[in-house]
Amino acid sequence: MTAIALNRAAPRKLLRRLPDYLLLLALSFACVYPFLWTLGIAVGDGEQVFDFPPPLWPQGAGWRHFAAVWDAIPLGRFFWNSLWISGLTTLGTLAVSALAAFPLAKLRFRGRQAVFYAIIATLLLPSEINFISNYVTISRLGLDDTRLGVVLPSIAGAFGIYLMKHAFEEIPDEIVDAARMDGASDWQVFRRICLPLSLPYLATLGIFTLVWSWNVYVWPSVVLKTPDLYPLSVGVLYLKGAFATSTRMVAAGAVLTILPVLAVFALCQRYFMRGMDGAVK
Repeated sequence: MTAIALNRAAPRKLLRRLPDYLLLLALSFACVYPFLWTLGIAVGDGEQVFDFPPPLWPQGAGWRHFAAVWDAIPLGRFFWNSLWISGLTTLGTLAVSALAAFPLAKLRFRGRQAVFYAIIATLLLPSEINFISNYVTISRLGLDDTRLGVVLPSIAGAFGIYLMKHAFEEIPDEIVDAARMDGASDWQVFRRICLPLSLPYLATLGIFTLVWSWNVYVWPSVVLKTPDLYPLSVGVLYLKGAFATSTRMVAAGAVLTILPVLAVFALCQRYFMRGMDGAVK
């Protein structure tokens, strides 16, 4: 009887959850469709880009626009610049966020909560507010028109500190106290206990930072004046002419810009989901 009851309950449970599945399917399609549309424009031919509704895979599809992009701009140099800027920004953000979050989570000092709330309050401010002060600072440091000038103002962020503080707070204080009783210093507790136990959060923060720094446009375009230093997000705009623009070449450049980020997310998806699961608890 129990098996029969379970067999009858399964379809009813599926029907009850069917609206949820349909909603998730619709949201997934809404997220994926812009990329598919851009890819369709990049591989298409003729005037199908102006068709409505646009086809997902146009007739006469080919890859010649990707080859044209490679010939039109120094794509390899732009890719290296993006890799340099994004990689250093990600490593710097992980280091600064972890080092700033550890004392806020595991050390006791006067004004600790006030410092944390002041950091969180900066999330309410748009990043553009800091452009003038950041630009003046890097100019006085002699870092104007350098890739390092793009990286340095971006490595300290409130979101990373908040996420890593939450990660360190999940580590039981008993483990930290036991390590200190065995003679471990704060640096040893941080390096040998807190960091290894927070790898999913570090992976999540690293993916977020990598995606953001790979796609950011405004700040690199303000700092960099030499075209050879442009990242992909800025260099792809060379495909837009002053009087005419090849929509398909711009779409092909956008697809080439997105592909490395998709590859990183696919490789690190397991750590990303584990970090997100812990972050929402």
